[in-house]
Amino acid sequence: MGVGMSSDGQDLGGRTLPLLAVRMLLQYGPTGASRPPVTAALIAANALVYLRPGAVDAHLPRLRHVMFNPHLIIKFSDLRRFFLSAFYHLSEGHFFMNMASLLHTGVKLETSMGSPEFASMVVSLLGLSQGFTLLLSKGLLLLGNDMAYYQYSAGFSGVLLGMNVVLNAREGNVVWQGVSVPSKYAALLELLVIHAFNPEAHLVCNVGGILAGLAYLLLRHGPERLAHMFSGIADVASQPVRFAKRLLRSAAHGGGSTVRRHVAPVPKEVGRGMWWRCITCSYDNSRHADVCEMCSTPHPDHAFSRRRHVQDGGNSELSVEEIRRRRLERFGG
Repeated sequence: MGVGMSSDGQDLGGRTLPLLAVRMLLQYGPTGASRPPVTAALIAANALVYLRPGAVDAHLPRLRHVMFNPHLIIKFSDLRRFFLSAFYHLSEGHFFMNMASLLHTGVKLETSMGSPEFASMVVSLLGLSQGFTLLLSKGLLLLGNDMAYYQYSAGFSGVLLGMNVVLNAREGNVVWQGVSVPSKYAALLELLVIHAFNPEAHLVCNVGGILAGLAYLLLRHGPERLAHMFSGIADVASQPVRFAKRLLRSAAHGGGSTVRRHVAPVPKEVGRGMWWRCITCSYDNSRHADVCEMCSTPHPDHAFSRRRHVQDGGNSELSVEEIRRRRLERFGG
């Protein structure tokens, strides 16, 4: 897992160089173990630049003269910053994390690809990752965000993330912390993990590395490899659309056997000779009924029936509870 650091990063690694040396011995020391030479040479070159032993120190540029800065690279066409910044690291922790990732990823890729093809891939990823970082920074500047354009950064993380994209494309599903992750999501997951544990990591640089890996796959193997990596994303994205289409189709065709159709009852012609509506409970009564069948309220147009109802001791105005009770007796079963 590579980490590109901005110039305000802090040393979080402590004394990790002996640990890196032990990992190198475990990888290259045992008899019969694979010893990929290009990976070893890359780690040695990064270590030489970081440690600057003896007389080598006088021949190597200082960190401040080679740090990646899009503004200075574009303004002065500074190719030294463009290429050499990848081999410089800001702290021991930064150096250890990148070299541990290079040891893990480089050994796998070089063993499967062969040293010549692996070396060609590293050179390509170096140029592509730095180029994408430059383009992204310039694009953000045009959109009004100038932070990445003027920020200093260094590290091998762009190349490492590009290598991880290539490795994931070759291996299919990736096992990460015991969990199988589809290769098309592995690079994004790694990017999220990097910035979750190290918020100071240079986001634009890391995104540039991922884009470099995708571009390398496209240029080297054509669109088939990318199509294989991203197969299924279109299906996932189109599932809500297909679900909405099914709902609309079901509604248009009546819903089949799974959707109920509610048909509104045909309203009765109230007050036109066939029915009359009670003014107390709104029940629709037959025209032949002089008294409401629900609440015993007389027909408003039948004065004789009303007088008879009162004379018989009926009450022309029933309470709400009485009306509810009579409805339950009639329709409640």
